[in-house]
Amino acid sequence: MSASKQVLIFDGDCAFCSSSARLLRRMTNNKIAIEPYQKLDLGSLGLTSELTSKAVYFVSGSKRFVAAAAIAQALIESKTIWALAGWLLKLPVVRNIAKPIYYLVAANRHRLPGGTPECQMPES
Repeated sequence: MSASKQVLIFDGDCAFCSSSARLLRRMTNNKIAIEPYQKLDLGSLGLTSELTSKAVYFVSGSKRFVAAAAIAQALIESKTIWALAGWLLKLPVVRNIAKPIYYLVAANRHRLPGGTPECQMPES
């Protein structure tokens, strides 16, 4: 994958993340590439498996977005009706709320519907 391509990167070993990725593909009409980090050459994207196993990333050219900001940017770049939700997520007050909520969900994804023990993030 070239560094100029847009891609949303998620943890393909996590059932909750995979279910969320399928939902996001439908929401964006497959206009954004959404791929598990396990299938990508992360080095060519300026990322590592340590980073991408802990949060979703959106790569657009040389720009990198992480967590809630990644989801927001992917929605915006999809140029669908969901782009409005992406712009909303970028508003400062919403962004400041979305970021800790994202990491709370990520830390507990193994407890969520579709989650499995394999989804649990290692203690840092």
